[in-house]
Amino acid sequence: MTGVSSMPRTRMMTAATNWPVDPFRPHVQVRVLLESLADHPRLTPEAVKAMEGLRSNTIKKKYPLPAKILKPASMPLHYTRLVEAFEKSAQGIARPWWKIFFNVW
Repeated sequence: MTGVSSMPRTRMMTAATNWPVDPFRPHVQVRVLLESLADHPRLTPEAVKAMEGLRSNTIKKKYPLPAKILKPASMPLHYTRLVEAFEKSAQGIARPWWKIFFNVW
């Protein structure tokens, strides 16, 4: 631990161990990046604070998206279906071929 103060390093390592695993990119994980940043000699408390802000969705809570953006008039269920598709894909559930063929959701 050369040059890295223990408090930011400890906070970064704690966040790295609590970071969720990305099921879509198993070979590229944010956890590994955070663990390597924890050992960086120029790790600053500001960097740790920024990472904790990402983890807690600070910006999303401070600036929530309006309903007009989340549910556009042309396709109001687009983002809802997109999130649902990602969640099902992470579980290994695919859309049936006939829904894809007939473009049915």
